[in-house]
Amino acid sequence: MSNAKKLQKELTWKFPAAFSNKKISEKAVNAFAAEYRNYLDKCKTEREFVAYAANFLNKHDYQEFRKADYIGTTVKKNAPAPGDKLFFVNRNKALIMCTIGKRPLNEGLRITVSHVDSPRLDLKPFPVSEKNEIAYLKTHYYGGIRKYQWVTIPLALHGVVARDDGTMVTVNIGEDPEDPVFYITDLLPHLAQVQNELKLKDGIKGETLQAIGATLPYRAEKEDSKKDDKKDGDDTIKDAVKLNLLRLLNEKYGFTEKDLLTAELSLVPAQQAREVGLDRSLIGSYGQDDRVCAFGAFMAELEAKRPEYTTLTVFADKEEIGSYGPTGMSSDFMLNFIEDLAEVCQGDVNTILRASNALSTDVGAAFDPNFASVYDESNSCKINHGCVLTKYTGARGKSGSNDASAELLSLVTRIFNKNSVTWQIGELGAVDAGGGGTVALYIARFDISVVDLGVPILAMHSPFELAAKYDIYSLYQAVQAFYK
Repeated sequence: MSNAKKLQKELTWKFPAAFSNKKISEKAVNAFAAEYRNYLDKCKTEREFVAYAANFLNKHDYQEFRKADYIGTTVKKNAPAPGDKLFFVNRNKALIMCTIGKRPLNEGLRITVSHVDSPRLDLKPFPVSEKNEIAYLKTHYYGGIRKYQWVTIPLALHGVVARDDGTMVTVNIGEDPEDPVFYITDLLPHLAQVQNELKLKDGIKGETLQAIGATLPYRAEKEDSKKDDKKDGDDTIKDAVKLNLLRLLNEKYGFTEKDLLTAELSLVPAQQAREVGLDRSLIGSYGQDDRVCAFGAFMAELEAKRPEYTTLTVFADKEEIGSYGPTGMSSDFMLNFIEDLAEVCQGDVNTILRASNALSTDVGAAFDPNFASVYDESNSCKINHGCVLTKYTGARGKSGSNDASAELLSLVTRIFNKNSVTWQIGELGAVDAGGGGTVALYIARFDISVVDLGVPILAMHSPFELAAKYDIYSLYQAVQAFYK
């Protein structure tokens, strides 16, 4: 080897491909990906994620954590011991899981935070309307979508309806192969001359994101028709197609238009998660931002036995609209859990927070050769090169960024290297191309050191995002190592 090549090898660095890691089994990667696909199909909303997770809690000996069970009661539980597993459900839309570590809480926690909401089309309070003998479901989009991507694809209706009597009705239409789906139309190219001249963002307006729900009118039964014939006046039913749609919903779920006022209903892509490419190297699915990171963290948390530090695995809601609300990370629900845990375990909450380290596990923007101009290639994450650490997010001058410290990055990468985790570092895109954020800044406000870690994603926020199997698996391994 020449001196120049030797020097180049010693002084320069290039992130290796994840599939070149000899300590990763292709069989294990594919098995993990198969389970991940099944999870994606079952968890298209944050409520569905919490319900999915609940199925595993008892099987893995998690106990619901209530401070009152330990303090202020006649019969008290003993303080949690190393290896004990705890959980807390926040309003059925967010979840905290915890495994007590061998070290005292005052030496800090190892925390990961993912969000389990994704961009979607929420139904308006009065969603059902009729125009020209077509009944529509009117929507208000949630999160940062590109509106033109949501037309002419099959859509499924997911959510819950809270009825007057306090009961909750779960709605799921469009996922079973025998179910009907919903659909938002677009113009045919023959008549789209004016639309074609518009900017891409203006081609589809928010108010036109209305999904077809029915096209046939309600038709009265024969007995009703006979009764109506005897009455005077015009008995024509107004908006008969809308009435027919409401009738069908009532027959299936038992609710009325009034019940829809208090509902949480969303239209999401109806397609299932699929392997992409002839080599089957990618997973394509709706909602991988950020349920891909949530899955890796969830599996790592389930497998934590007696970790050195107490683990805290948080799954939050509302990230796509600013993390607001009691189930979002701008609230104090994570802090309240830590405060209660500190009191039960006789720790000092400020000491615990200051000593803790966290991973804000959210997806990264993978370099896309088709749109290379909005990236800095040498500073972008790439598919098949492992999970991605992002020192800072934000926009332009790092606005809205946590900007992790060199000390924390060094700590985390040493952990990864020691445990043969394939990782890379990347930015969201070119400096002035745009930007985005994660929940890292909401974790940092509690005096916790935090850095972003995620899975590189192609076509982020689209109805069908792409992630590489090896990257998905490396995120899982990274959280495992962080917890060890």
